[in-house]
Amino acid sequence: MNVHHLELFYYVARHGGIMPAVRNIPYGIQQPAVSAQVAQLEEFLGVTLFQRRPFGLTTEGEKLYRFIEPFFGNLEKITGELQGGQARHLRIGASTIILRDHMPQLLNGVRKQFAGLKISLREGFPAQLEEMLVKDEVDLVITMIEPKTPPGFQSLVLVELPMILLVEKSSDVKTAEELWKRDKIDEPLICLPAHEALTKKFLGRLNELGTEWFPTMEASSADLIETYVANGLGIGVSVSVPGRKLPENVRPLLLKDFPRAVVGALWRGKKTPLIEAFLDMARRRAAEIF
Repeated sequence: MNVHHLELFYYVARHGGIMPAVRNIPYGIQQPAVSAQVAQLEEFLGVTLFQRRPFGLTTEGEKLYRFIEPFFGNLEKITGELQGGQARHLRIGASTIILRDHMPQLLNGVRKQFAGLKISLREGFPAQLEEMLVKDEVDLVITMIEPKTPPGFQSLVLVELPMILLVEKSSDVKTAEELWKRDKIDEPLICLPAHEALTKKFLGRLNELGTEWFPTMEASSADLIETYVANGLGIGVSVSVPGRKLPENVRPLLLKDFPRAVVGALWRGKKTPLIEAFLDMARRRAAEIF
């Protein structure tokens, strides 16, 4: 039996499919290669190991996974022990802005403490990042978090940011309060997806104010919201980040008496020395910037 084929099957079974496996295999390999080699394993064994759509292990697949999981599941642990008890691979999930504007400085600091460190970065919304943690696709995420930590998670608050509306510079709207006084708000509202914490907090506060204004457009990032506002497509919901420059023809309106957006770290289980070092640097950077 080809041990490499077994390893690929382990990742497919652990992460619930071939594409999630490709994202988490600790070396470069493409989806067609994984599919072909797992198919070779099935042909050798003469059984089907998993159903493709929807994904699910067969009885034979469950039996094989239980047999190989203790070995492949503990490889990273024994590697760390042999390297002096410290992990050398850190998998981080975060939003586009954090990965672009803040992560490089943090990673430079961590690398000075942990020689030979391998880093994997994943981008996503808060809900997607939490799912990555649950599936063990990342070790740590930096994102907007809710006041109540999800069951099984640990959290660390890094910074609280005020909410703002973004309007085109030529807009007649000077304050957010002007909008709340209207009988009807005609400008299109641009938000992150409805399940994101920022959107839920914004709409919840509008409801408390007795104001009806429903999202017209959902954008996948704060950058896109700024771009759409700059192009006259509506008014956007965002947060005020010190030092972040807005597009030239976009101006912010402070949302007074609205809840702040909390940015923090989430992880599961006991903190490793590597995660502890990263969090310490994240705390210090947050204090310096905000």
